[in-house]
Amino acid sequence: MPNTHISRLLQGGQAFFPALIRAVDQALDRVQLETYIFDLYGAGAEVAEALMRAARRGVTVQVLVDGVGTDEISAQWLQKMQQAGVQWQVFSPVTGRWGRVGLLLVPGRWRRLHRKLCVIDEALLFCGGHNVLDDFYDPHRGALSAARFDFTLMVQGPVAQVAADTMRQLWRRVLASGNVRQRHLGQAWQVWHEAAPAAHSQGAAGAGAPPAHALQDALQSAVPGRSAANGHRAVLILRDNLRHRNSIERAYRKAIGQARREILIANAYFLPGGRLRRALVKAAQRGVKVTLLLQGQYEYFMQFHATRPVYGALLDAGVEIHEYEAGFLHAKVAVVDGLWTTVGSSNLDPLSLLLAREANVVVEDLALACELRGSLLAAIASHGRQVQPLGYSQRPLRQRLLDQLAYALMRLALWLMGQRY
Repeated sequence: MPNTHISRLLQGGQAFFPALIRAVDQALDRVQLETYIFDLYGAGAEVAEALMRAARRGVTVQVLVDGVGTDEISAQWLQKMQQAGVQWQVFSPVTGRWGRVGLLLVPGRWRRLHRKLCVIDEALLFCGGHNVLDDFYDPHRGALSAARFDFTLMVQGPVAQVAADTMRQLWRRVLASGNVRQRHLGQAWQVWHEAAPAAHSQGAAGAGAPPAHALQDALQSAVPGRSAANGHRAVLILRDNLRHRNSIERAYRKAIGQARREILIANAYFLPGGRLRRALVKAAQRGVKVTLLLQGQYEYFMQFHATRPVYGALLDAGVEIHEYEAGFLHAKVAVVDGLWTTVGSSNLDPLSLLLAREANVVVEDLALACELRGSLLAAIASHGRQVQPLGYSQRPLRQRLLDQLAYALMRLALWLMGQRY
């Protein structure tokens, strides 16, 4: 069954990080990891140690991080990883005297690497919303009182080979780009040579692939109690600024347009464009139950306040909006009609849908959809606060002014980028 996949849903860092570390420790040939944030504290340090263990035993380990999301790593960590043989690259690094502030003056630099992917031996894929960042820690706030609410999908099957090829292509572009600062942690020419597609023409079933029982063990042990016996079809959907500019948004719109019973979306930064908003409104108007679980805690000014002006039309159409209040909601997931499921890195906002490199996996599987749906409904029941139309329309003047200011600034930013939204 060449198109059959086996997957597990990993909720929260307490499920994700042990599964990721276990898979890295079982790697035989290659570990490819991309993340927006790689923070070397707590669980992040444990992931780094696992990557170094893999590199020391001869596994090729390639890590690509975003130049804005990931801060400078210390000289001590840099030396440790270099000595272990970890290959580390920075996508679009921050340069110049103005640093991150200067990025605001160069709209072209707003295009970031936001996808969170890890592929083990071109046969096992992790795709979701988790950065390599401890769930109970924030680099700018310190310790958090509650874990982030997030999901990653762990998939064994052909989609892992697709992800590996995609990551290899970006790795080569990063090496070839004159605008990229290299953190060598290995010889650049050797990395380039190893990344060439011809070197992996055999794919996951070739000489470097791990035995099937190792992957099965990783899947079985990731989430106790869930059987991995049943296969399903999975598709990796990318967003970039070349061939896949609208792929993720189109996938959402198609699923929403075909929905007949229920649409359930959890999204950290929610500011969909006009077409996606209209698709949700039309779905609600034709009798589909549309439920949104959105960020309830203040994290960033723009993302928090710019979201609120779009609530009105959705509430008027009968869309239920719940704000998650137990901690930071970081999930980017959806379930439609108890079958169609997506888990990935893409928010439904302009930064994700128009500017960043993103990756989502779409799966049609009853058991997976049921599991994710149950988790979302439980979060809504336990930690969600429903936004009522009357309360929304009567929110304080100061809040409405801040909402409109953030929304206007977001639109101005898009205008500077030459993007319509």
